Amino acid sequence: MKKKHIIRIDSEKCIGCGLCRADCPAGNLLVKNGTARVLTQDCILCGHCVAVCPKAAVSITGFDAPPEEIGGPAPLDPGALLDALKTRRSIRQFTARQVEPDLIARIIEAGRLTPTGGNAQDVSFLVLRDEMEQMERLAVRLFRRILPLAKLASAMAGRMTIDDHFFFKKAPAAIVVVSRDKVNGALAAANMALMAEACGLGVLYSGFFCMAAGHSRPLRKALGLGRGEKAVATLVLGYSGVTYHRTAQKEAASIRWF
Repeated sequence: MKKKHIIRIDSEKCIGCGLCRADCPAGNLLVKNGTARVLTQDCILCGHCVAVCPKAAVSITGFDAPPEEIGGPAPLDPGALLDALKTRRSIRQFTARQVEPDLIARIIEAGRLTPTGGNAQDVSFLVLRDEMEQMERLAVRLFRRILPLAKLASAMAGRMTIDDHFFFKKAPAAIVVVSRDKVNGALAAANMALMAEACGLGVLYSGFFCMAAGHSRPLRKALGLGRGEKAVATLVLGYSGVTYHRTAQKEAASIRWF
């Protein structure tokens, strides 16, 4: 958490129902004399107490916007979601059309809203547009140095050519998902990729760029990555320049029932 937050309970609104206490994963609430009370401000601040209270008696300070009133979880159509997953492809051919800033903002919002372990909220986002070529040059420089060694160990590496657009494929934008915890960053990236495709964009996970960001000091410096910060995923974004006419075959799921 980057800001200080304080949990507050309005004793006049609280009806002592205990829903907040029962739903608190940190065991940080109790009900005494018919009113909910906070044990300590040293809490993960997940906001379950705020969300579950039927009388809006619980609040947490320090956030930019108040919680929204909802009637329940937004419905998802299972069939439509499966169809979307079936037709997803990694895009490596993009048109010259620029990605609108409001779409990038919406994609980042999908990442921001993704839950994190312990409610760490430790995921940040680097948007590459004007400086994409500079960042790609630094990554290309590293990979061209290590390619001869990689060719000794991998037949696929022997067929690779590290051209000037090896990482971003001439796409107009990319978002680097940064976190100290790889799981938190990966979860955010998955939701962001779904949002990008919902916005009509093609997406490529550039694992090679993340690899370069992990090993190139000049690239890490250019990206402003601090000690312990990891480039967990890089989403290369743009409007697809290719049309796929059928789904890709997948092997059957390996399942164990216990």
